[in-house]
Amino acid sequence: MAINVVIAGPRGKMGSEAVKMVEKETEFRLVACIDRKHGGKTLQEVVPHFSIDVPIYEDAETCFNENNEVDVLVDLTVPEAGYQHTKIALAHHVRPVVGTTGFSESQIEELSSISNSQNVGCLIAPNFAIGAVLMMKFAKMAATYFPDVDIIEKHHDNKLDAPSGTAIKTAELIRETRTAKKQGHPNEKETLPGARGADIDGIKIHSVRLPGLVAHQEVIFGSDGQTLTIKHDSMDRASFMEGVKLGINKVMEERRLIYGLENIL
Repeated sequence: MAINVVIAGPRGKMGSEAVKMVEKETEFRLVACIDRKHGGKTLQEVVPHFSIDVPIYEDAETCFNENNEVDVLVDLTVPEAGYQHTKIALAHHVRPVVGTTGFSESQIEELSSISNSQNVGCLIAPNFAIGAVLMMKFAKMAATYFPDVDIIEKHHDNKLDAPSGTAIKTAELIRETRTAKKQGHPNEKETLPGARGADIDGIKIHSVRLPGLVAHQEVIFGSDGQTLTIKHDSMDRASFMEGVKLGINKVMEERRLIYGLENIL
């Protein structure tokens, strides 16, 4: 039986890739889209090159009320909309697969509580690229032996949050195996504030925002006489869709919130 999917943000760069992926997968069926500017229209009216024609709803509440057989919501929008869409989806027993970064810890805790109480699976992933998730897992392994580390993340100049959710998640995984420490010279001074980047337990995170980039990250470890760099590059947003596909299938089996694709690989 096909999994019925609703996609929020079908006009966006990530959302349009998700529509293409669902079009190609025989086990998925797109039943509706959510778009705050085009409620009442159809997908082909708004984006003519898509072969699937489904209704567009301005808000998630109306969408789920009128489509009572929805299985999964794929949300690749922005933090404010993604948070509200996820809450509404869980209330309607629709399983969210969310690629929006920028949620606060309290928001994730709240969504986790709702997911658990409703017995509805939910996946929130800072990055859906399988290679990026492996980069994070390898970085966690390396931190056992290399406690001095900087993270450099690079994204397109329209990204709203900095540092990226991937960089924050990488630092969180690293500190699971690394003792917190201050890196660099003990009397180090920034002559320009922010020059050394953001700081999580002594891990420095540097954000680059430039046109031409998609999503890139380097985790650089240093030790006496050597460095180790673990790097991942997404040159095209199609790189995220294998993870979205995996997430859709996984939330159908779950009854709780999962944060991070690495927890289902």
